[in-house]
Amino acid sequence: MQRLDQRSIAQIDHETTAAVKNPLDPTELNTAIDKVHRAGMPGVFAEVRDGDQVWRGAAGVADVSTGRPVTPDMRHRVGSITKTFTAAAVLQQVESGQIGLDTPIGHYLPQLVPGERGNAITVRMLINHTSGLAEYLPYAYLSLKAFPRLSDTTPKSLDDHRFTRFHRTELIGMGVRAPAVGAPGGTPGIYSNTNYQLLCQLLEHVTGTTAEDCITQNVIERAGLRDTELPDGPHVSEPHSQMYEAWFGMIEPPRDYSIYDMSWVGPAASLISTVADLNRFYGLLLAGEIVNRSSLAEMQRTVPVISQEGKKITYGLGLHKMEVPGHDTFWGHDGTVWGAGAMSMTRADGKRQMSVAVNLMRWNKLDSSGKPQHHPIDDALPAFYQLAMCGSGNAL
Repeated sequence: MQRLDQRSIAQIDHETTAAVKNPLDPTELNTAIDKVHRAGMPGVFAEVRDGDQVWRGAAGVADVSTGRPVTPDMRHRVGSITKTFTAAAVLQQVESGQIGLDTPIGHYLPQLVPGERGNAITVRMLINHTSGLAEYLPYAYLSLKAFPRLSDTTPKSLDDHRFTRFHRTELIGMGVRAPAVGAPGGTPGIYSNTNYQLLCQLLEHVTGTTAEDCITQNVIERAGLRDTELPDGPHVSEPHSQMYEAWFGMIEPPRDYSIYDMSWVGPAASLISTVADLNRFYGLLLAGEIVNRSSLAEMQRTVPVISQEGKKITYGLGLHKMEVPGHDTFWGHDGTVWGAGAMSMTRADGKRQMSVAVNLMRWNKLDSSGKPQHHPIDDALPAFYQLAMCGSGNAL
């Protein structure tokens, strides 16, 4: 859905000193992850890799009522990290000749994107968010009363739709009928889940199976991810954390939304995974073992894109590029859903990796102008990211 803590990403981009290829320091990482918890995050867990060296750590609780501790092996909703999996599945079909990356979507799905727009918007534009198609979520709220606007949010509005089931074509229709947010192929692109819902429908069209099955068989299973799945119901199976949504202080105390029907985003943001599986996936992807090297090069061709929070990011085909001073480049994605957030970044050489999960979202309260107020988590979380990605000696 939304991107995880854009301020954290910006701080890494602009405040990191030259990255050093230091080995992992477990003591420093344990201290840094504990600071995230003490700053107000109920639970946080992570896996950091540097070559053959692996650190896994956790701090805080998975359940604030019982005090059950969070552990590094827990399964978690990872939001828009799902988009990399979906993009990889599409690129595999490009490799097999079933999909043309620069073929108009109207060639495949004329009933969903008809007329001139269908002829102008290519598959590539959907994957890198330059289609100009609007996000469907606000329009789903207006027509279905399911997705609350910030000014109208109440805990009841989320609770009432825990088990609401949506049809993908219904959501796509809302995004396509909405006023365009840009011209096809124009930059900066505008981040939109409508794009990825269309890609899922495209996968179903060319493979004759569901998008979920296609991604599972060709990406998740191909990567050997034993604890990763696209759910077919509202529950997270096996050990997992509660997932607490604060909605900018409007839900107080934050409420658990770990049980939620994810058809409102589907394979655009519904993935359940572990931090270990995420590191494995991105490591294999960047090694050319999920898609071939030619496809990977296409995934790494970037354009400027405006995130849902209004921040400019550097985006490829389902991959976010992060440049760290010192000439290190990281590739990955992040994402959030109700109560859950995650980030996974891998250095371009594949040797340094970080995957982090948190169980509280939208922790900042709003001031009188509606602007999120600073919170101690806003310092502690990017400090952990920075240490995990760049090694000791670079902490904020």
